[in-house]
Amino acid sequence: MRPRVFISREIPERGLSRIREQFEVDLWTDEAPPPKSVIIERVREADALVSLLTDPIDAEVYEAAPRLRIVAQYAVGYDNIDVDEATRRGIYVTNTPGVLTETTADFAFALLIAAARRLVEADRYVREGKWKVAWHPMMMLGYDVYGRTLGIVGLGRIGAAVARRAKGFGMRILYYDSVRREDLERELGIEYVPLERLLEESDFVSLHVPLTPETYHMIGEEQLRRMKPTSILVNTSRGKVVDQKALYRALKERWIAGAGLDVFEQEPIPPDDPLLKLDNLVLAPHAASASHETRSRMAEIVAENLIAFKRGEIPPNLVNQDVVKVRPPGF
Repeated sequence: MRPRVFISREIPERGLSRIREQFEVDLWTDEAPPPKSVIIERVREADALVSLLTDPIDAEVYEAAPRLRIVAQYAVGYDNIDVDEATRRGIYVTNTPGVLTETTADFAFALLIAAARRLVEADRYVREGKWKVAWHPMMMLGYDVYGRTLGIVGLGRIGAAVARRAKGFGMRILYYDSVRREDLERELGIEYVPLERLLEESDFVSLHVPLTPETYHMIGEEQLRRMKPTSILVNTSRGKVVDQKALYRALKERWIAGAGLDVFEQEPIPPDDPLLKLDNLVLAPHAASASHETRSRMAEIVAENLIAFKRGEIPPNLVNQDVVKVRPPGF
């Protein structure tokens, strides 16, 4: 009998069809994520689980799923999963790294330019009939990107990809990371600096760190007040990296000039959130990886991880390497 997998959301057909060939599939077809109670119910007979960032996968879920052997995350990040508990129980956890890098870097730079040049605000200006004069020297003034200073917080795959794009704009690039990357400093001609200096000198600050206890609210009031009044913050990492209440004050009171956000402390962002009333903010619905090719490739990687595990092989994108000591791969 084929192993059973619960897939918590519809994923692109390129990966889903490969999973169907090897597994008995139980698919949650609603657009909204399944409540945790539904996840618990649907994993009771599951051998595998395909999860998304919105799915809380913890000891309560594992306890309800005695047959569960692998959680294949459809994402790079996995802060929604209790990985330590999974390892203790011999449950493999995989993700989809690498494939999102260039697509997310494109989007981060798109947010940067849109916020700098007030692109969304200009679009509304035209659509709402506010454009009454053909041209005026003071109309819709924004900030140049070319030749300015970009500060990158987190120089992993995506941060480095953003740096490569910035080189094409003739930007001076500073970076801060918990690990210094001298190889990339030489390759890209970038400079490692403390976070405080990066915030003080950068015209644009782009965040590319995972969500950990150390990065939770790493950008708060103190950090925002260090930034230039003409600077712009871009976040495509995790919403909780930024103290959203402090950011609202920084934008409203013009401690900084603007921001571009793809992620939020609560997702979806509530319709009454005060951030939505600000003009100096470009917003997106956690869409940085949302290209046809990237999302399809993510689904394929999920399938590859599941199929490798089914064959008794270590999945190519195993997060918790120590789990191999607890239990060999396979159902």
